[in-house]
Amino acid sequence: MNAEQTGLRVEEILTRLDDGADPGVRAGAEELVRALMDFYGAGLARLAALLRDADADRRGVLDDELVTALLVLHDLHPDDVPTRVARGLAAHPEHRAELADYDEHSRTVRLRIAAASGGCGCASGSAQDPREGVEGLLAGCAPEIERIEIEEIPAAPPEPALLQIGIRPADPARAAR
Repeated sequence: MNAEQTGLRVEEILTRLDDGADPGVRAGAEELVRALMDFYGAGLARLAALLRDADADRRGVLDDELVTALLVLHDLHPDDVPTRVARGLAAHPEHRAELADYDEHSRTVRLRIAAASGGCGCASGSAQDPREGVEGLLAGCAPEIERIEIEEIPAAPPEPALLQIGIRPADPARAAR
């Protein structure tokens, strides 16, 4: 189950109900949704409390995209946004990104992404946009983020090549002189 697709589906259904349903049917549907939200919200609150008290490793549960989305929806996730973003980025080093800042009011995260370098001054691999994949990663670990700002840090200049100096084999013509 994809949390983003499910959210879009819920919005579509609510729009259809709002556009054409009988007011009584619409009110009943909204009441049903509220009751279900209360039901699974209480269950998630219990899950979050159990996870806080458990001695066992809880990372597998808390790193799950669907569980994270549900816990965030009810403001129950025990980790704050910066913690979840930093953990998500650390788990995916291929993005070469680090958290620079998170503004809770605007729900904006600022990331620093190191530019790729192949050691010769040219980018290694493909000329891939550093944003590629980061949005999806952050949607999974911190779905409440509304805006992502990326600061690309230039790659460090390549180390100069070492010149190997060695003793040249003796030239037999020179040795005879």
